[in-house]
Amino acid sequence: MRYLYCILSFFICSLSWGQMLHPKASPFSKLEQDVGLSKITVEYSRPSAKGRTLFGNQPNGEPGLVPYGRIWRVGANESTKITFSNDVLVGGYPLAKGTYALYAFPEEKLWEIVFHKNTSHWGDGRDNYNTDEDALRITVEPSTISGFQESFLISFDDIDHNGTYMKWNWGTTQISIPIHFDTKAIMVVQIAEKLSTSPTAQTYYEIARYYQEQNINRAEALTFVNKAIELGGDTYYFHRVRSLILADLKNYEEAIRAAKISMKLAEKEGKDEFVRLNKNNIDRWITTITNKN
Repeated sequence: MRYLYCILSFFICSLSWGQMLHPKASPFSKLEQDVGLSKITVEYSRPSAKGRTLFGNQPNGEPGLVPYGRIWRVGANESTKITFSNDVLVGGYPLAKGTYALYAFPEEKLWEIVFHKNTSHWGDGRDNYNTDEDALRITVEPSTISGFQESFLISFDDIDHNGTYMKWNWGTTQISIPIHFDTKAIMVVQIAEKLSTSPTAQTYYEIARYYQEQNINRAEALTFVNKAIELGGDTYYFHRVRSLILADLKNYEEAIRAAKISMKLAEKEGKDEFVRLNKNNIDRWITTITNKN
C-alpha cells in the first residue's frame, strides 16, 4: 500500500513540475506528396475560422484574423515549412531543392508568396523577418470558391509526372500555385545509370513504360520492352506495354496480337482489370484498321 502511495505521489508531482499536455487549437499536420520522381513535404498548423473574418478587415473596419499587407505564416503556431527533394519551378521561377519557410502577404487583389531561407523564426518572424533571406517571391491572384473551408487546408491537385498545383483553401478563398519538376532530366540521368549497371528485365520494362507514358522515344521503347520479354519471359504487363507502344507506332495489327497475348496471360492470373483494358484496346484498334480501309 505504501508503495502504491509513493508511485501516486510521484505521478502527481511530475504533473505539477512539467507542462501539461492539452489539445491544440490549431493542430499540426504533415503532408507528403510524390510528383514523378520528386517529393514535396509540407509541415504546418491548421487554424479554424470559428465565425471570424479571415482576410482583410471586419465589417466594423477592425483588422480580421489575417490583415491585408501584413506577413502571414500560412497557418498557425510556428512557421510553415515546405521541402522540395529536387530543384523546382514555382510559378515558373526556379527554386533550388531544400527546405523553406512559407510566408504570404495577402492583399484583396494579389498575394505575394514567399519561400524564405531562414526557417528558424517562430510564427511569422515579423520582428526578425529579412527580405534579403527570401529565396523566391511570386505574385498570385486569389480566387473565390463555392462552399466554406472551416480549417485552413493545404493540398495538392492536378498531379502528373512533372508537376502539380499547391492549393491553399480557407473560408471561401483559394490560392493556387503551379509547381513543376524537370522529371525528364531526372529520368535521363537515372536511365543512363541503370543501363550501365547490369540492367534486368524489369529495368528494360520500366524504361519502356516511362517512354510510352510520356509519348517519347517510341522506337527505343519497343526495343527495350522486347528486351524485357527476352530476359524475363512472358508477363501480361510486358505484353500490354508492348501493345501500347506498337499502337503509338500505328502498327495496329501487331498491337492487337500483343494485346491478345497480354489478355490471355491476365486471364490466367485473374487480373480482370487488365483483361478489360486489353479487350477495349483491341476493339478500338480493330475499328481504327476498319476505318482506314
